Amino acid sequence: MSELGIVYALLGAAVAVLLSGTGSAIGVGIAGQAAAGVVTEDPSKFAKVLIIQLLPGTQGLYGLLIGFITLSKIGVLGGGLADLDVQTGLLILAACLPIGVVGLLSAIAQGKTAASAIGIVAKKPDQFGKAMLFPAMVETYAILALLISFLSVTGIQV
Repeated sequence: MSELGIVYALLGAAVAVLLSGTGSAIGVGIAGQAAAGVVTEDPSKFAKVLIIQLLPGTQGLYGLLIGFITLSKIGVLGGGLADLDVQTGLLILAACLPIGVVGLLSAIAQGKTAASAIGIVAKKPDQFGKAMLFPAMVETYAILALLISFLSVTGIQV
């Protein structure tokens, strides 16, 4: 067994979780600042702005999913580490990069968009549905990255 192959695969799982989770924390924080301002002025809008604030958190969940799938695939979860050569470990690392990088960047962009959508709800609460569409459009790219990472990780022979 090559320890270096396992190290690369573990690094892939870590990259997926850490980068997408960091992006989600930043994005939710950005949206949360806007949401707190709205709730200060009108507490009745709490539920609507909370829903919008939570949208950038999905990227962290996507990264966590890929991290779990990767750990399961290489035997860290469920016992018995797989015998990975360096090339396979690097393939797994590369397969985890899409959700890590896109998760990081899209969650931050979605946090900014969500903050703007919260501004819409602050002034026109009846436009909640339309306001949700703006951050939801950013979500599309996180879902595409999740799909690529999922298909790549599960498609690698271990």
